[in-house]
Amino acid sequence: MPPTRSLTDHGRVFTADRHLATLSTIGRDDALHVVAVGFTFVDGVVRIITNDRSQKVRNVERDARATVAQVAGPQWLSIAGEASVARDPDEIALAVALYAERYRQPKPNPNRVVIRILPSTLLGSADLLA
Repeated sequence: MPPTRSLTDHGRVFTADRHLATLSTIGRDDALHVVAVGFTFVDGVVRIITNDRSQKVRNVERDARATVAQVAGPQWLSIAGEASVARDPDEIALAVALYAERYRQPKPNPNRVVIRILPSTLLGSADLLA
């Protein structure tokens, strides 16, 4: 189910500017596993490129709950939802292209996958959300 709130124009700029974020997933011991990530939020999908052998991938495959949170000064945004791991070459290519637009061109990685989050909840600063 899509979130009841949406990003304002300012919120869309906030998710396009170069900011890092955190990704929170559920670890093996049911504790939060929080790591720094770069992400994109385009067409209603959060995309995070990562290595297929990473702990965050294992966590998502075991428990699909995930949250990306970005903070810059007094502004903040949290996007929570159901995550999945995409290994399709076209999906990886799209995620890499989007990442390159927001951050920089990543180095080649033959083990690259994409964590996709379909948002169910958006929380954040008042000027970022409608």
